[in-house]
Amino acid sequence: MTPMQMPEKAFPVSWDQFHRDARALAWRLNGAGPFDAIVTVTRGGLVPAAIVARELNLRLIETICVSSYEHVRQGELKVLKGVASELVQRSGGGGKGVLIVDDLVDTGKTARVVRDLLPKAHFATVYAKPMGRPLVDTFITEVSQDTWIVFPWDSGLAFQPPIRAEGR
Repeated sequence: MTPMQMPEKAFPVSWDQFHRDARALAWRLNGAGPFDAIVTVTRGGLVPAAIVARELNLRLIETICVSSYEHVRQGELKVLKGVASELVQRSGGGGKGVLIVDDLVDTGKTARVVRDLLPKAHFATVYAKPMGRPLVDTFITEVSQDTWIVFPWDSGLAFQPPIRAEGR
């Protein structure tokens, strides 16, 4: 696959669908707390974290900035900004009472780095793929490992060909 080519199995998600899925995540998380703070994995976790924070009335929001994708390919993992030490030390260390939110767990490489920093935190994603699923506590939708989720912030309105085109 070239850098500008989309994988064959694409799963486009609209803004409406993503909002519904993020709210569904908040419903599930409502019984899993209580949570004192959210750590969101940038950039993909920013949107669901905002929705979850609103729904659960959480005001303390921190980011961990991790770079792992180059358009549609996973690249080298880099932690660009860590988590504030106050959150890591919460409730005796390990991040107890902290909710980690991301849009997706894919291979689990990013999740493992964040989990190592906050092993007692509750990790939640909107979407999960099989390789990364064991690293999260709560998710809404599982997709196959070879599916590329096209998030609404990565797409625009355009024609979508049928899944099964004529002659195929």
